[in-house]
Amino acid sequence: MSNLKFILSGGGTGGHIYPAIAIANELKNRYPDAEFLFVGAKDRMEMEKVPNAGYNIKGLWISGIQRKLTFTNLMFPFKLLSSLWKSRSIIKRFKPDVVIGTGGFASGPLLKMANSKNIPTLIQEQNSYAGITNKWLADKANKICVAYDHMEKYFPAEKIIKTGNPVRQDIKDLDSKRAEGIDHFELDETRKTVLVLGGSLGAKRINELIANHAKDFEETGVNVIWQTGKLYYEQYKTLEENKRLQVKEYINRMDLAYSVADIIISRAGAGSVSELCIVGKPVILIPSPNVAENHQMKNAMALAVEEACLIMKESEMEEQFKRQFINLLEDEAMQAKLSENIKKLARPNATKDIVNEIEHLINHTA
Repeated sequence: MSNLKFILSGGGTGGHIYPAIAIANELKNRYPDAEFLFVGAKDRMEMEKVPNAGYNIKGLWISGIQRKLTFTNLMFPFKLLSSLWKSRSIIKRFKPDVVIGTGGFASGPLLKMANSKNIPTLIQEQNSYAGITNKWLADKANKICVAYDHMEKYFPAEKIIKTGNPVRQDIKDLDSKRAEGIDHFELDETRKTVLVLGGSLGAKRINELIANHAKDFEETGVNVIWQTGKLYYEQYKTLEENKRLQVKEYINRMDLAYSVADIIISRAGAGSVSELCIVGKPVILIPSPNVAENHQMKNAMALAVEEACLIMKESEMEEQFKRQFINLLEDEAMQAKLSENIKKLARPNATKDIVNEIEHLINHTA
């Protein structure tokens, strides 16, 4: 099997791109001589992130359908036909053994064409609410790897395998990194540490919340490591005059940040939620309401029903935050309960399990 060829497609957001890269890396570990090609949407972030990870990528002229009548919507049929045609050409030239889709608009036409050529396909759905593209592809896909229960609402039950979502490997065994993390962030280890995350670009409303409550953090005596994202760093960096409040544009060593955190405040994207389950710390989730089908709230609710997180709606967080945060900070039993319950939902071997399913497809069709 030394001449295997894989095409992976997923993009538009990091939540689709990073799982695809993680799957490719695991395949490369198992098959060092295999060939890889990524297919994404032109002008989206995958066109930068995938080459940075060491893989070739081709772009399709494709984008999603907007919720209102726009010129982009009028162009969609032409973009779809163009992408189907180019996907057909890519598959004909590359001759993949398996095609893997992780969601995002580009994976739609590519996997449709692969199915038409009887090439085995596997799709990976990160969220508890299935995306439009994966629902469109489900009937013809050979395997569907998911991270949540009850996904038979969206996909044929006989094709579903619950694997979890791929996550970075360096966040395992965090206890052994705590001392290094305290040194790295120069923390007072006698105080609790709060980690605030809003994604690599940042979350405007979470940043406003943390800025508004900077004095409350100071009064409670906690350390705060706050990732603002690059869009907001300049706006908030002056708040770092409070010595226990560290304002970061981006955190390069997330493993060390997780290792020192006692409480985490985060968005509820699928990748973040999967990481937080492995990290196993008490979490306050503030789902973004500005995502398709409100899927971040659905991701958060999947944890909340297991008493594995606290949830705050954006619309209510200003009035609720101080009380809810201080209650959690002072309630050691609640912290322990949340930590214990979220760990039960972890799927640390997700990437390997997904690649095992890809291997089954290869062996079945070889």
